[in-house]
Amino acid sequence: MTRKQTRTAIILASLAVLGIAAGLILYAIRDTIVFFYTPSEIAEKGVQPGSRLRLGGLVEQGTLKQGSNAIYTFAVTDTIKSLSVSYKGQLPDLFREGQGVVAEGVLQGDGTMVADTVLAKHDEKYMPKDVADKLKEKGVWQEGQGGAQPATQSGAQGTSP
Repeated sequence: MTRKQTRTAIILASLAVLGIAAGLILYAIRDTIVFFYTPSEIAEKGVQPGSRLRLGGLVEQGTLKQGSNAIYTFAVTDTIKSLSVSYKGQLPDLFREGQGVVAEGVLQGDGTMVADTVLAKHDEKYMPKDVADKLKEKGVWQEGQGGAQPATQSGAQGTSP
């Protein structure tokens, strides 16, 4: 082998090793990646049941119900579509109907979501940035409406159960 062929072989082998390493890293973190969706996006994109995701929007008025064993059901809406969510545990203190919410969990085959985490607004001026952006796209939420402003990365603090 000539010197040029040796260098080429070493470069190709190095690229192959880097490609395999990147593939293994992506394979290892695939379960920890959680995508953010609104109810309309879930319907449009046909998100598969069993997918782990974050659902954001507003808690639909009149849908909050408490069942036995601290199981809550409510609907999250972007005013176009709604998605039913069930959550076992204590909801955040500031969780209310008509307020912004982010629920993280698994989409079920019947089109509902079983959440393991529910985040709510921490005061009247906070709206999670992702939720605010999605609601603005739909024309539902606007800055300055009721004094609400989207939170910034540095000032945002959500509550969790």
